[in-house]
Amino acid sequence: MRPEPLALTLALAACNTPLADEVARGAAKAAVNPIIAQRFPGVPLEPATNCIIDNATASEIVTLATSAGGASDAATRIVLDIAGRPATIDCIATTGLPVLLNTL
Repeated sequence: MRPEPLALTLALAACNTPLADEVARGAAKAAVNPIIAQRFPGVPLEPATNCIIDNATASEIVTLATSAGGASDAATRIVLDIAGRPATIDCIATTGLPVLLNTL
């Protein structure tokens, strides 16, 4: 029997290894991308998503990783909360703005 991807993500997230961290962050990005695209149209997706993930707590990353199958209200609230943090705003302005300006 093949393990479910979500169960595998949760099992790896429970481990404290670089691989587990990378798997959880990747799964969390899958949840963050559609929220950013919907809530912040025009904002460069990859830099904004990276800033959200980089400024999330481990608990927030695990919660987002478990909702990667679809954007839930809880995931949206977490993303919006992280997006409003000063460090996240600074990150998006620093990394996302140059990408946006290069596309104009």
